[in-house]
Order: sequence, then C-alpha cells, then structure tokens
Amino acid sequence: MAWTKYQLFLAGLMLVTGSINTLSAKWADNFVAQGCGGSKEHSFQHPFLQAVGMFLGEFSCLAAFYLLQCRAARHPDASIDPQQPFNPLLFLPPALCDMTGTSIMYVALNMTSASSFQMLRGAVIIFTGLFSVAFLGRRLVLSQWLGILATIAGLVVVGLADLLNKHDDQHKLSEVITGDLLIIMAQIIVSIQMVLEEKFVYKHNVHPLRAVGTEGLFGFVILSLLLVPMYYIPAGSFSGNPRGMLEDALDAFCQVGRQPLIALALLGNISSIAFFNFAGISVTKELSATTRMVLDSLRTVVIWALSLALGWEAFHPLQILGFLILLMGTALYNGLHRPLLTRLIRPPAEGGERERLLDPSRTPINDGS
Repeated sequence: MAWTKYQLFLAGLMLVTGSINTLSAKWADNFVAQGCGGSKEHSFQHPFLQAVGMFLGEFSCLAAFYLLQCRAARHPDASIDPQQPFNPLLFLPPALCDMTGTSIMYVALNMTSASSFQMLRGAVIIFTGLFSVAFLGRRLVLSQWLGILATIAGLVVVGLADLLNKHDDQHKLSEVITGDLLIIMAQIIVSIQMVLEEKFVYKHNVHPLRAVGTEGLFGFVILSLLLVPMYYIPAGSFSGNPRGMLEDALDAFCQVGRQPLIALALLGNISSIAFFNFAGISVTKELSATTRMVLDSLRTVVIWALSLALGWEAFHPLQILGFLILLMGTALYNGLHRPLLTRLIRPPAEGGERERLLDPSRTPINDGS
C-alpha cells in the first residue's frame, strides 16, 4: 500500500529529528570555550545539564497533548481516545530510571563517538528480554533468544572496532572503553524503565504524548534540583569542568555566553526530542511498529554517515559488520522475520501489517534519548 504524503512527512520527521537529537548533543560536546571567571578554554562537558534540556523537550510533549485535546473538543470526529483517570505518580519510578539512564548516556557520549553511542544502545534488547522473563513472566521464543545472542555478538564487534580505531586527544582509548561500558550499563537501567512501564503504566489508557510529557516533567524538576548539590560534589578527573565538580551549571552558562553556537546545539537537542517522540508515536499509529524500528535503524546510519563526513570519527570496516549483526538481532527479537516469511509464502493481507511487533518488548514511552 502506497504511503500518503502525511505518512511520508511523519517518517521523514522521525528520521531527521532522531538524527539531530544525537548529533546536536555531540556537536555541543565538541565546542571549546572559556568558562566563568576568565578560566582557560575547555570542552563543553556538561552531561547533566544536557539531560535537563532533554527532559525539558519531553515535558513540552504535554503541551502537544493538551493542544490535541483542545482540537478534539472542537472537532469531535478527530477526538483522541478517552483518558482514564490515573495517578501521575505512577510515572515517577520510570522517570527516575529515565533520568539516571539518560544522564549516564550523556556522560558516555562525551567519551565515545556518536555512531558507537547509537549502536551500543541496541544492548537494551538483551536486558529487556531477560527482565521480561524474570519479572513479567514472559516466555521468549527461539527467534528472540537468537536475537539476543546476535545482539551480544554485534556489541562485541562494535566494541572491537572502537578498540582498533585510531584515537585522538579528545577520545583516548581508556575514555572510549569507559564510555562504551557506560552506554551498556545505561541500557540496564532503560530496561528496568521499560519493565516498570509495562507492569504499571501500560494497563492504563494514557495517551503516549501525555506519558512522555509527565515523565519529562518529573525528570526536569528532579534533575534541575540535583544540579545544586552536584555543583559542590567533587568528581576529580571524571569531571570536565575547571572546578572539578560533578556538574557546574554556571560554567556551562558562561561557555554558552562566550560561544552562542552551543546554545544552538542545545536548542536543537531540546526541540528534536519533542518532535522525535511525537513523530515516533504517530508513525506507530499511522504505519506500524515495524516501520518505526526500521526508521530508528536508518537513524543510526544517518548519524554514522554524518559523523564521518564531519570528521568527528574515523571509519573502521568492523563497524559495518557490527551494525549489520545488531540489525539482525533487533529484527529477530522484534519478529521482523515473520511478516517477511509470510509474504514469501502468501500475498500480504489487504490493509498491510499494522500490529505492534515490538511486543513483548515494548519500546520505552520516551524512546528518544
């Protein structure tokens, strides 16, 4: 079935904004500027402040939800599904996981390349599968176990590519290894978030934009408050600011004042996460979850290609092999082989494939970090 112009627009919006989200964060990390008090020039390494910005972008999804509600009230034919009453505190535990996982991933992005960052996030399949068996009582089929094994193999290949690649002064080998391990560690927390959402949130009929916005609100408020104690917690060599603290928001604002392009990169990160979540939800509704997964894989290719073109990283052929293995693992785990085999056996049914193939491993409500 041919796509409509609106569906093509949604697919393009998801691909573009998803790529911008990672690339803009890495672009901000690459800037060098003076901080407060005339300190010498240093890299913009403020992962926790960047995470606050991402949650601000997710929080803005609440505005989109209420705009849709107002439109539905004026046009009953375009009404959204009726919303059941729910306790917003249900979103607090997943939001805390999201806040922790996102912060760790932004720390890791300072240490490794944007393409490796994107590829290694595929590790979420491993932990989600294991946790769904342990805590949700799921039984994984053979293809899902094969998908997990393929994902592990893909992670090994991507990690090996990072080890063998040339490293500059910005990304030393020890930092790259640490960054890669932090990304995988963060996926454990993201998997816990997905299990919590599956067990406590999905049974309520909550609009996805409202869910994203509510988690964004919790993450934005809590992490903003945590910036205050982080300003006084020493982090030694782990810190990227002159004072050696866990986070120095004042130093970040001083750097933004001296290099306005950092503000542009942060704005791109904040706005892209909101549009990416909206587009992703709409693609799942208008097309299929399979299409969303394919577009997310294409996002990795776009990020990788642009990083190479901009000179942010060096090419290594092992990355291609790693990406293909990870892609195969994701496809097997999410059941993409089933519709392909079905089409080989018999013609596709009229109306196309619209089911959520991401079950039993749903994507996290806010799948854009």
